[in-house]
Amino acid sequence: MAKVTSKRQVTVPKELADRYGIEPGAQIDWQAAGDVIRVIPPGRRAKATSVQTRLALFDAATARQRAREAEGHDAGPQPTDRGWTRDDLHDRGNAAR
Repeated sequence: MAKVTSKRQVTVPKELADRYGIEPGAQIDWQAAGDVIRVIPPGRRAKATSVQTRLALFDAATARQRAREAEGHDAGPQPTDRGWTRDDLHDRGNAAR
């Protein structure tokens, strides 16, 4: 996960930069996409899609997710006892000071 600096700069992970040809000094486009931000690499354009196309893509993704959940591909059981509590972590962090 990348951090945003005080100047609102973001570092592109090397693997992604190599994959999409993002070099130092390259200009990338940022596009609002609902609750997320889409980064458009240099030399590429965001595809303009109609509302109907976007809804169809959303419905298809929802169907795939429901199929995965039905097959049991969920996060799995959550541990009930990790051997530590949140308070343990807080106390340990304060002891180091």
